[in-house]
Amino acid sequence: MKVHTQNKTSTLGDWAALALDKHFHKVLKHEDDVLKDKDPEALHQMRVGMRRLRSAITGFTPALDLPKLAQEKRIGKIAHTLGTLRDLDVLGAALQNQYKPALPAEEQEYLENALDYLNKQRRQASAQVKDTLEHKRYQSFKQSLKQWLKQPIYQEVAQMPIEQVLPDLLLPEVSKLLLHPGWLVGTDIKQGEIEVLEESPEKVEQLLADQGEVLHSLRKATKRIRYQMEVFSDFYGSSYQAYLNDMKTIQEILGQIQDSFVLAEFLTAALQSKIKNSLPTLAHQLAQTRYPAWQKWQTLQQRYLNLEIRKGFHSAILHPTFEQISDGKSPENDLTLSPQT
Repeated sequence: MKVHTQNKTSTLGDWAALALDKHFHKVLKHEDDVLKDKDPEALHQMRVGMRRLRSAITGFTPALDLPKLAQEKRIGKIAHTLGTLRDLDVLGAALQNQYKPALPAEEQEYLENALDYLNKQRRQASAQVKDTLEHKRYQSFKQSLKQWLKQPIYQEVAQMPIEQVLPDLLLPEVSKLLLHPGWLVGTDIKQGEIEVLEESPEKVEQLLADQGEVLHSLRKATKRIRYQMEVFSDFYGSSYQAYLNDMKTIQEILGQIQDSFVLAEFLTAALQSKIKNSLPTLAHQLAQTRYPAWQKWQTLQQRYLNLEIRKGFHSAILHPTFEQISDGKSPENDLTLSPQT
C-alpha cells in the first residue's frame, strides 16, 4: 500500500524527500550555465548534483514511490551524458597543463594532434549534452520530480522512524563491497591466510594490465558506497566518518591508476599509434604515477582485509548517533539537508 504523508516527523520518508529536494535544486541551479557551455565548473557541479540525486534515490528506494520518469535509471542516463563531457574536460586540462609542459618539443607536437582530436570529441559531447537537456524526456523528468516533491508518495516503510531502519539500508551495500574480488588483486592465499604481495614496478604493471578491470570495478563499487554513506552521514559520528574518508581515499587512489590507463588509451586512439612509440616520455610519466598509487592502495587493501576493520565497518553502520534529532533539530529546519547548501 502506498501512502501520502503530510506530517513533519523524523521518518524515513521525511528525510528522503529532503535529500531529493536538495540535490534536485543543485541540478537546476547549474542547468542554464551548462547549456551555455562557458563554465566547466557549472558542468562539474551539475554532474555532482545528478550523482547525489541518483545516490539519494538509490539509498531511500524502499521508502519511495517515484513516477517512472523520475526514477534512478532515467537519472543515470542524464548523468552519463554529463559525465562524458566532464571527463573530456578533465582529460584535456591534464594533457595541456600537467603533461605537455614536461615533454620534449617533438612529443609536444604529437600531443597537439591529440588535443585537436579531443576538441572535436568535446564539441560532439557538448552538442549531446545540449540535446539531452533540451529534449522532452529531460523536461518530463524535471516536471515529474517537481510534482512528486510537492506531494511525495511513499511506500509504507517510509512512515517508520529513520533510526529503526537506517542500518538496514546501508549494511547490504557494505557487505557487497567487502565481498568484491578486487580486494584480492595482488594477494596470495595460503591455508586461509591472505598475504598482500610486495611486487616490483614491472610486475605491478603486468598485474594492472591483467587485472586492471577488476580494480576499476572495485573503484566503482567504492564510489557507490561512498555516495550512499554521504547521504546518511548526518546521522553518524566520528567512527562512521573515518570509514567514509577511507572510501573517498580508495576511490581517489584507484581512480589515479584507472585514469592513467584511460589517458593512454585515448592517446593511442587519437594518434593511431601506441603511446610508447609516439609519446615515450609521457608513457614513462604515466607508468611512474601508477606504482606510488599502487603502494598507497596496498596500505588500504591490507586494512580492509583485516577482520577487525571489517567488523568495525559493520559496527559503525549499526550505531547511528542521531545527534541532530536528539538535539531537537527536525527535518524541516535542518541546515545540512536544505536545498540552499
